[in-house]
Amino acid sequence: MTFVDNIALGLSVILNLSTLGYCVLGVTVGMFIGVLPGLGPLATVGMLLPLTFYVPQTDAIVMLAGIYYGSMYGGSTAAILLNLPGTAGAAVTCLDGNPLAKSGRAGVALFTATLSSFFGGIFGLVVVASFTPLLASVALSFGSPEYASLIVLGLLAAAMVGNASKGKSLAMALFGLLIAMVGTDPNSGVDRMTFGLLSLADGVNLVVVTTGLFGIAEVLANVGRIGARDAKVAQIRMRDMLPTAREARGALFPALRGSSIGAILGILPGTGAALATFVAYAVEKRTSKTPERFGKGALEGIVAPESANNSAAQTAFVPTLSLGIPGDAIVAIMLGALIIHGIVPGPQLIRDHPDLFWGLIASFLIGNVVLLFLNLPLIGIWVRILRIPYSVLYPAILVFICVGVFSIRSSVFDVAVATVFGLGGYVMRRYGFPTAPLLLGLVLGPLLEQNFRRSLMLSRGDLMTFADRPISGSILALTLLIVIFLLGAELRRRRPQAGLRKEEQR
Repeated sequence: MTFVDNIALGLSVILNLSTLGYCVLGVTVGMFIGVLPGLGPLATVGMLLPLTFYVPQTDAIVMLAGIYYGSMYGGSTAAILLNLPGTAGAAVTCLDGNPLAKSGRAGVALFTATLSSFFGGIFGLVVVASFTPLLASVALSFGSPEYASLIVLGLLAAAMVGNASKGKSLAMALFGLLIAMVGTDPNSGVDRMTFGLLSLADGVNLVVVTTGLFGIAEVLANVGRIGARDAKVAQIRMRDMLPTAREARGALFPALRGSSIGAILGILPGTGAALATFVAYAVEKRTSKTPERFGKGALEGIVAPESANNSAAQTAFVPTLSLGIPGDAIVAIMLGALIIHGIVPGPQLIRDHPDLFWGLIASFLIGNVVLLFLNLPLIGIWVRILRIPYSVLYPAILVFICVGVFSIRSSVFDVAVATVFGLGGYVMRRYGFPTAPLLLGLVLGPLLEQNFRRSLMLSRGDLMTFADRPISGSILALTLLIVIFLLGAELRRRRPQAGLRKEEQR
């Protein structure tokens, strides 16, 4: 069958009334779940999994997939308006989205985020449909050393995120790695840094940390403001949502770069959309001619991560469907749903179940279009949140945070942990320590430990295994070049400051 025939087959599957209904239901639920802080797509997909036992297999997978990538759209809403990311992947969107909202351009920020999400989703869809066999072979060439080297590169990229000093950024990334070590050692089963608390045996939940660092810290930073909001909110019309012609032209290449990064990282099992957003933001900041604008309301700081996380959400299905290897925890649940329905993901899936594969691909197209038309009319409604006084809004945010965090494991301890990280996030703000690298360290910590240990076990403790393999060695060489570049940039920055101090002393 030709590519056109395959797409026609997929459209014939998705345009079935039942399958289309489940697609619309999935993306709608996903969008609203993304807006609500704390709950997240992972918990939602897990809770709705039993319902899929009673519907056809294609309908079940289409609905679960819709919840997944639909949440990527909704996650940016609370991130931009309230500095409260609905999903972990939306944490980077806070950096520039919230300053834009405070400057009276919330409509532009939300409109840009929606279009960037749509662009990234369609880009990922084209990649999945066109290059699944090729991308699957690329993913197969990545072993434990390659993943470990890639994660080190990602952690180093954390130093490029935000406007803080590179030393502070790296320190926060290392702190994130330290937090990731809390819990039970995966090899020995010994508790690490749990202080005898059974609730920490499973580690510190990423959503708990995210809501604390961004949501509670935002509330604490605005304690005492009981009057009108800082943000300038007027009646939102369509033309008020549109970026300027110059901004629109400047968003094209960030969207392409972000979508490409998301597509590449999405097909690598275990990386997920969160890593793609951090890397895309870091790359965009480094390639910008005016990097000082980032963190203060740069539109590219929304375009790059939003296109990256939606592209990664689509391409995460490549290793799942073609290799039987889940791209992240959410897709792992969908993998279980496929197996429950008697379908074994792997190289033979496309041949044995073409209707399911191409129906899912077509559902990505329909779902992204539905999300586009769902989000744009709601922008005016979301922006009205900024009219709510602090005295009403922030207590409501705290209630949503507590309910969302509690719903993850029905644990009051998680609420306390979120509060501790909220206090820590407030202190970090006061002293200029960026929170985004901490989150990246927390996300990548378990993956780094797992792949580093596995590499050493396979090589019998030989560290040269990371340099001997071509892909891993190339990634480490790139990492070394970035370190040299960062050190050179820091030295150049300090020289003028040292000269000024000497002149002042004279």
